[in-house]
Amino acid sequence: MKPLSTAVIAGALIALSACGTPAQEQTGNPGAPSESETLTVVTHDAFTLPDELKEKFAEESGYKVTYVAPGDSGTLVNQLVLTKDAPLGDVVYGIDNTFASRASDEGVLVDYESPALPGNAQQFAADQLTPIDFGDVCINADKAWFEERKLDVPTTLDDLTDPEYKDLLVLTNPASSSPGLAFLLATIGAKGEDGYLDYWKALQDNGAKIDSDWTEAYYTDFSGADGDGPRPLVLSYATSPAYTVDGESSTTEALLGTCFRQIEYAGILKGAANEIGARKFIDFMLSPEVQSAIPENLYMYPAVIDTELPEDWARFAPLASSPIEVPAEEIGANRDRWIQEWTEAIG
Repeated sequence: MKPLSTAVIAGALIALSACGTPAQEQTGNPGAPSESETLTVVTHDAFTLPDELKEKFAEESGYKVTYVAPGDSGTLVNQLVLTKDAPLGDVVYGIDNTFASRASDEGVLVDYESPALPGNAQQFAADQLTPIDFGDVCINADKAWFEERKLDVPTTLDDLTDPEYKDLLVLTNPASSSPGLAFLLATIGAKGEDGYLDYWKALQDNGAKIDSDWTEAYYTDFSGADGDGPRPLVLSYATSPAYTVDGESSTTEALLGTCFRQIEYAGILKGAANEIGARKFIDFMLSPEVQSAIPENLYMYPAVIDTELPEDWARFAPLASSPIEVPAEEIGANRDRWIQEWTEAIG
């Protein structure tokens, strides 16, 4: 199925929100937090919390809970901005650190600091948002492909431009994909504003393919995992090799020298009809049950960092010891310009 354009999705969502739903019905004292019998949770399209946990929250809270997923992290924030005068719901999960400043700057959110957030997770904090999980976006390699050809697996960003890896890499578009934007930021952090476009041109000259989203790249063009594509290098996550384990080893590996750390947040939407319910949902996302479920369902590390991890993660899903970083304030000030520059030069 051909994906709908952002403009079509935006128009549909605006029309839907304009009709009026329980999520827009304000109740109670205007000066007090709102509450209603329903709660609408807006998420990115990779939100796969187990149904039993969703049911547990609905039963314990007493709300009729609806989940709305307009797209990936970037699309999600775009739709929240477009519909901020008639919000799509009450609470959002899935805004990441590449788009967090846009959500705050556009007045999409209201302040909330969850009492369930432990001190060891404060390192991930962002304005108006509560960290729920984190992980590293990195290049992944199909180990068997390289072993069969007796070719060394690349380890660095510079290796990816080496002619011996020509036509082997598939990336995702930073204008339409949150992992793609994370990798764009990794190249900016590593090469600087003066060098990142030259680096991308070198990737392009070396035959890198750029897909619109992660699913297409990982499951269609990548030769490893469940894919049957021609390319043994793909943009994915450091946790991905934990899900390609065969016996005592994984068939893929993450190149930890290429990583950018992604943090995912939850927040209360301005104009929420059920702000009290939104607070409860954020607190629930930090509960031991949900945090324990995050690795095997959302494929990220829990923000509550002392949460017990799956046994395979220590061996096959290690975090990068020194991920490439770009300060949040620089992302906020330059993100749109960087995407535009990339689109004009590469996209």
